[in-house]
Amino acid sequence: MNAAEVIRLLEDKGWSEVRQKGSHRIFKHPEKQSIISVPIHGSKDIATGTLKSILKTAGLK
Repeated sequence: MNAAEVIRLLEDKGWSEVRQKGSHRIFKHPEKQSIISVPIHGSKDIATGTLKSILKTAGLK
């Protein structure tokens, strides 16, 4: 799963981008206190461990 697919999934679940720093986009949810950092590296897939962490924090897994 690449960054564009993860971002689309997060935005569909109510997460919104609050800022970008370098090659990472930072997302926040209006009802949750945590933030999610999504690495952007072109069309390359996000590393498995990073992807699992993003999905767990977002409450999707």
